[in-house]
Amino acid sequence: MNLQGRVAIVTGAGRGIGREHALLFAREGAHVVVNDIGGANDGTGSDAGPAQDVVEEIRAFGGTAIANTDNVATWDGAAAVVQQAIDELGGLDILINNAGILRDAFIAGMDEQQWDAVIAVHLKGHAGPLHHAAAYWKAESKAGRTVNAAVVNTSSASGTFMPNAGQSNYGAAKAGIAALTLVAADELERYGVRVNAIAPIARTRLTLATPGMGAIFAEEVPEGEFDAFSPANISPLVVRLAHPECKLTGKVYAVQGGAITELHGWSGGATIESEGPWTISDLANRLG
Repeated sequence: MNLQGRVAIVTGAGRGIGREHALLFAREGAHVVVNDIGGANDGTGSDAGPAQDVVEEIRAFGGTAIANTDNVATWDGAAAVVQQAIDELGGLDILINNAGILRDAFIAGMDEQQWDAVIAVHLKGHAGPLHHAAAYWKAESKAGRTVNAAVVNTSSASGTFMPNAGQSNYGAAKAGIAALTLVAADELERYGVRVNAIAPIARTRLTLATPGMGAIFAEEVPEGEFDAFSPANISPLVVRLAHPECKLTGKVYAVQGGAITELHGWSGGATIESEGPWTISDLANRLG
């Protein structure tokens, strides 16, 4: 019960990794807003069932949770889920941005809607809740109330260290989330807010639907053996990053099974210099 009484929002919490986050946060004593629009893999449709089912699971073991089906890919939807946490649970201490969809396509064949939908759910779906939560925490801090809050964003291997053909929209959004995390960590530290991100690899309905990866994730694990692709392996790191005693901020961690790796962004490599204007031929000789 390390998070006793703290209020957490988990977006995309009706299934997969988000569901595991919500369950573990509740088991650790947090009061959880379970956000999920309940759509299909590609983001179409809606269903209040997945979010409510997780709420009922939490209540069954004595935890506190409420359901939310607002669309965090819209500014108003993001504002609504933050306000619900404040109004019904008394505040907000933790924001876990996890909602996501897939509309995979190769660049040459991708249409505008496939691009826009994925960028909206992933990147805007992180930026909106983060904005509204940050505005709340800033106001609390300015009012003289001590803030000790945490945000954990969800990037991906596809947007960081393992680009995947057919996922230019998804990879671009996830790379943007990693960058957003670093900027937000720098901005929000002054208000008592830490911001980190994870790049998880786990068996979910999205990874099972990813071409070339589904067969890997679908392999059965003999009973009693460690399941390296279980989404439950991801949540302990997220809970730790959200703990009020954790000091980490501005970090991005790849996490899968029993492995956690700190990721580093773009870094400088070999440098060439010129004492005058560059010429094309000189660049051809020195860069290739």
